[in-house]
Amino acid sequence: MMANLFMFVFVGMVMTYLQIIEAQPIGVCYGRNGNNLPSAQDVVNFYKANGITNMRVYDPIAETLTALKGSNIEIIVDIPNDNLQALTDPNAAANWVNANIVAYSPDVKFKYINVGNEVSPSNVATSKFAPFLLPALQNVQQAITKFQLQVKVSTAIETGILTNTYPPSQSVFRGDISDFINPLIGFLKQNNLPVLANIYPYFGYLGDPAHVPLPYALFTQQNPDPSGYHNLFDAMLDATYYAVEKAGGENLPIVVSESGWPSAGGDGASIDNGGTYYTNLISHVKSGAGTPHKPGTAIETYLFAMFDENIKIGAETEKHFGVFHPDKTPKYNLKF
Repeated sequence: MMANLFMFVFVGMVMTYLQIIEAQPIGVCYGRNGNNLPSAQDVVNFYKANGITNMRVYDPIAETLTALKGSNIEIIVDIPNDNLQALTDPNAAANWVNANIVAYSPDVKFKYINVGNEVSPSNVATSKFAPFLLPALQNVQQAITKFQLQVKVSTAIETGILTNTYPPSQSVFRGDISDFINPLIGFLKQNNLPVLANIYPYFGYLGDPAHVPLPYALFTQQNPDPSGYHNLFDAMLDATYYAVEKAGGENLPIVVSESGWPSAGGDGASIDNGGTYYTNLISHVKSGAGTPHKPGTAIETYLFAMFDENIKIGAETEKHFGVFHPDKTPKYNLKF
């Protein structure tokens, strides 16, 4: 009987260990909007040296994909927004998959193809791409099936397309984009594909500092808010889950395809806050605790970004999201 008890305890410990391993999907986004960045091969070697096993790249640059061969780093590869219109042609989509995925497989481990980033008909910067997104997704998926590839197709959304986000359980997609988002969610559901979501508590704090305490955004608030949430990341992620479910996407997984905090350039942007955010986000993801709505569900998360990008356009903060300086010195003391 003691032997059986020992075996039960041992198996339980092994299963717990495996669950912890399963709950550690930390990746880092590799943005290239800098004129002082290391070579692609140096970057891949640097990921490996730091134990980073997942990467997101924003376009299929041959130099990067060649450097990734044999690295065992799993990647999200983006199809940029300005390529979407061309991919409404099924032949063009098949050619894109053949040239950028098939040509590097299986030496490069493609995990997701992200078709378009933060496309929305209500966003002035991306609305012109909205009519092309679903046809492009459908055609890329068709090509993936044709070539018998084990790669999942999706598109990255941003939380600005949600409304009624507090409490998170009341969250829905904005009514003015329902004709756009509902077919997208239906396509992902039909093909058992994840939703990719860019989750930025920094911008939630920046947009409403009077009602979003800094500790709540940085995972350092001790007591829950009135809706039961201890941090803004979980609240934003669950708001996305609830909205997806109400749009017909019950049980669809969500991958956090970007999340980060700038170290300079704006309100709340500092080395101290950035280090606190990234450290606590990694700890939270690795804990496997999930969120209040999805307890115990692993949160596959990609930090934005690997390096500061000194020629990135937009607000000054956009240049300062790196967890490393371009010379590869660490900005923070992070354990991936």
